[in-house]
Amino acid sequence: MTLKDSYIHTRKRFVTICKSLKTEDYSVQPEVFVSPPKWHLAHSTWFFEQFVLSEFMPDYKVFDEDFAYLFNSYYNNAGTRVLRPNRGLMTRPTVDEVYAYRKYVDEQMLLFLDTQPSEAIKDIITLGIQHEQQHQELFYYDIKYILGHQPTFPTIENKIELTEIEQPSKWLKISEGVYPIGHDNNAFCYDNEMGCHKVFLHEFEISDQLVTNKAYMEFIDAGGYKNFNLWHAEGWDFIQQNDIKAPQYWHQIEGKWYYYTLQGFQEVKPNQPVSHISFYEAYAFAEWKHMRLPTEFEWEIASKQFPYGQLWEWTNSAYLPYPNFSKAPGALGEYNGKFMINQMVLRGASVATAEGHSRPTYRNFFHPEMRWQFSGIRLVK
Repeated sequence: MTLKDSYIHTRKRFVTICKSLKTEDYSVQPEVFVSPPKWHLAHSTWFFEQFVLSEFMPDYKVFDEDFAYLFNSYYNNAGTRVLRPNRGLMTRPTVDEVYAYRKYVDEQMLLFLDTQPSEAIKDIITLGIQHEQQHQELFYYDIKYILGHQPTFPTIENKIELTEIEQPSKWLKISEGVYPIGHDNNAFCYDNEMGCHKVFLHEFEISDQLVTNKAYMEFIDAGGYKNFNLWHAEGWDFIQQNDIKAPQYWHQIEGKWYYYTLQGFQEVKPNQPVSHISFYEAYAFAEWKHMRLPTEFEWEIASKQFPYGQLWEWTNSAYLPYPNFSKAPGALGEYNGKFMINQMVLRGASVATAEGHSRPTYRNFFHPEMRWQFSGIRLVK
């Protein structure tokens, strides 16, 4: 697929996955960490306008002077911006105006792509495409949170469904040794994957399957959310303060567990992998099983031997730079490096990840209390 084809495909996909939204769905922000769908659509468009068209297209005229302020996310080098908690306060610009913005920028980008930009500029466009794919996945997290906290549990048209695990898990043995870590080819990667290096791993065994809802219900029934011995101190405080007794979107009704999915409100399927789990919960479950979570390096090496991609998988690794990590100058250097504190690494992909967006070296990261993302558990012993 050419760069132009990849751009067209990615931009059309976002419009397609938003087609079943109602106008009222586009501007809602029930929590600080949730961004309105309208904001995602505009922000991913602003990225191309800000870093490609405004920089490299002669005589480019921005669509609206206010949009850089409204739809910048965290790029301090790109100027001031609306604070994240206030994204849901913007009823203006309208949804129609945001779609007009996308159309305008797409037309200009396609003209620009026909001018045979340099390889350096193509790299920025590729980053913008990957960035938009990230926001398409974040859209699914956010719209599920928006709809999953409404009394009638509405749905949208989507193909986001977990596959049931039919086979019992097997334990894969990984030998002790020194292993290479990091991205080592010419295909796209983020800067946080670069800095190839070697790590020593002790022998370990890792499950070839994710933890299921059935196994997690056993943890709940055994009093897992009541036993402080299983939890980090911060994790115990978090579940106490927020009255957490089950994964995100779970509800117990007349002794049975139900959960909200984008297909609707339904009884929990025992053989599906348990999802919407915080790091704190993943750690506590592993403690209860007298096992542990893999490090991100163990996961990367073992991932060649098991299927992944249903859920992002928590690791027991803090999000830190690899050896010789360096940030790009300017705003694009803010993409990953400044978040390398107080976050944990997840590996793999999820059913909400855009096709082709994942690879074994991909390092996703979230704060340990976050549960709205499509996250799950794989155990090591």
